[in-house]
Amino acid sequence: DFGHSSELAFVVEPSDDIAVQEQPLILYCQVEGIQPITITWRKNGAMIVDSENAFMLANGSLYVSRFQRVRGDGSSDEGEYDCMAQNHYGLVVSRKAKIQAATMSDFHIHPQNAVVEEGGVARFQCQIHGLPEPVILWHKNSMPVNTDNERYTLLPKGVLQITGLRAEDSGIFHCVATNIANVKFSREARLTVSGSHSTVYKDPMILVGPENLTLTVHQTAVLECIATGNPRPIVSWSRLDGRPIGVEGIQVLGTGNLMISDLTVQHSGIYVCAANKPGTRVRRTAQGSLVVQAPAEFVQHPQSISRPVGTTAIFTCVAQGEPPPQITWLRNGQILETSDHIKLKNNNSTLSIYGINQADEAIYQCLAENSAGSTQASARLTVLWADGLPSPPQGVRAETVSATTIQVSWEKPLQNTKEIIGYVLHIRKAADPVEMEYQEAVSKSTFQQLVTDLEPSTSYSFYIKAYTSRGASKASEVTVVSTLGEVPAMPSLFIKVINSTTVQATWEPSIKLGQHEGFKLYYRKVHLSQYTGPVLLASNVTAYNITHLDASVVYEVKLLAYNQHGDGNSTVRFVSLRETVERTVLNPPCDCMKDEQNNKTSTTGIIIGIHIGVTCIIFCILFLMFGYRGRLLMCKNVQEQLSTPQIPRSQRSATGLVLNGATRRDRDDRDLNGKQLDMNELERLFPASPSQEQQEKGIMSAHSLSASHDETQISTLPLDEFSIIEEQPDPLPKNPHGSSPAAPAPDHGPANEG
Repeated sequence: DFGHSSELAFVVEPSDDIAVQEQPLILYCQVEGIQPITITWRKNGAMIVDSENAFMLANGSLYVSRFQRVRGDGSSDEGEYDCMAQNHYGLVVSRKAKIQAATMSDFHIHPQNAVVEEGGVARFQCQIHGLPEPVILWHKNSMPVNTDNERYTLLPKGVLQITGLRAEDSGIFHCVATNIANVKFSREARLTVSGSHSTVYKDPMILVGPENLTLTVHQTAVLECIATGNPRPIVSWSRLDGRPIGVEGIQVLGTGNLMISDLTVQHSGIYVCAANKPGTRVRRTAQGSLVVQAPAEFVQHPQSISRPVGTTAIFTCVAQGEPPPQITWLRNGQILETSDHIKLKNNNSTLSIYGINQADEAIYQCLAENSAGSTQASARLTVLWADGLPSPPQGVRAETVSATTIQVSWEKPLQNTKEIIGYVLHIRKAADPVEMEYQEAVSKSTFQQLVTDLEPSTSYSFYIKAYTSRGASKASEVTVVSTLGEVPAMPSLFIKVINSTTVQATWEPSIKLGQHEGFKLYYRKVHLSQYTGPVLLASNVTAYNITHLDASVVYEVKLLAYNQHGDGNSTVRFVSLRETVERTVLNPPCDCMKDEQNNKTSTTGIIIGIHIGVTCIIFCILFLMFGYRGRLLMCKNVQEQLSTPQIPRSQRSATGLVLNGATRRDRDDRDLNGKQLDMNELERLFPASPSQEQQEKGIMSAHSLSASHDETQISTLPLDEFSIIEEQPDPLPKNPHGSSPAAPAPDHGPANEG
């Protein structure tokens, strides 16, 4: 590799400057490298020819004798200047220096008269534009303002602040602007301080807040904030993003102005000024943004390199700045044009030169520019060529073997073949960039190579290099050939029987079919050799019905896809319609209208059946619930009876007979009344025996006898004679004439008896 000092590089480059009208201007340019070196100058890209007004000094600097913003012919000495240096290694161009004329405009803001009460705040402002930025000073009553007075604050942008006003502050004020171009005076303004200091409470208020500023690194920013109120508010500063402002280079001017010296990019942000009432949370705020720009500078410079012929050279140039810089590459002072073997990547940060040759040997420059400034760096590419290297391989040919294979053959070089250790075949799709190239190594005794795994219907370029231990030969001639086209893949085929004479062939579209123009469908009876077809179908068709078939034989159906390269492999299916015919005989066609009506009837019957079943279930549940309740009541009465004191045996039998008779009679009466049965009908169906009649008479007399007692005596009964009767009301049927039928004697016993 070559160092900068042994090639060609700038030691001093021209810088931005502001020139004074009718004054001389010198632009410096100093170069080091291998002599002889030639230096020339350009303005706005055009060569500068030595003249009486502008000429180059012996050290390479440019001298302008009388700088003029506008000349008589309409031209101007303002513009962008750069110097170029050239030797036998190449040419380099310096950074661009922006030259402007010093100027000063009239004041566009003048101070205004003000009347402020004692103890208040007064503010005067004047503004003027100029190059360079004018310095503004203030005068009071035609005398410079005493800047040692801490109540007087002068801000760089032409602002005068006076706090804690007193009567002696009254007077006439004006400002004076000065730069190398001129000196100008503003109009005068009168300040009147009235009355005495007021003790009336006033909320804090910000009179003037910070402005939005755009500055460059290392400059000074002044953010103004002036507030009033009674008591006097406390002014504080913060960043909107919550980051600390810091203390280095930070200074407070007057009662609340923030000054930041030696700006960096990290100072960019939104600054908030707050006026706080002492001892409370009452506050007022104002904010302004500060944008700090940084000129482009290199993080990584390109390095000079030496590479053998046919290899790849890579230059890297990384720059930073705010805003981010744009990178441009030059080759020997001219803008570099990209091509198949010259590529720019990573936002132009990387320059790659593939398959370099002698013509690529040059000085390459990286220019980084943004709105804050520009810079440049250079590096040289040296192409190495050793004597005695083989000449390029001869007779390179490429032949297509298949859709994915090409055979490349060549002949050995004509010169210097003894030291050849092998060949390298360079392969690339013709449509791809050079960086997509790949290589295959071949032994020195082989003069052909079968290249596989290629893409169908694709053009490829090939060239060969012969290699020795000292380097590679130049590249052979490039040959381009295309692979064969590929026929479509086999489609998937499905057969569906529609009826006894029709089948439907369906298939699925698939990307695996590749590029195809359509489908061909064939079919035949299996015992015949001749196919019916082809039936040509479009590429978007996925089904076809084959009709008028013979149900007694088996058919063969064949489908294939085709394109401009030919027919693909076919898919074959066999189908028989005999089973369909047999099913049709066994299962005759249905009467659709009848089936539909039956379906409707069946549906209605199902719904009615469900309703009936649900109703039955509900009644069963109710029956069980009420039956269970009756049994509970009866068991309670039985317990009361069982707990009654015993009576003498002599009385128990008679009484028990009476109770038994009464109970049985009551049960008979309930049966007669509840079911409304005809007694005559019952007697006819069930004639009573004599013993039964006598028993009934005895029971009736016993029942009458028991009715005469005032109280009924209850005795316990044996369990084998004990029965439970569910409690039910005993409605008495009315006599048609209003009288009641013969009724049993009143019973003063329990409602349920056993």
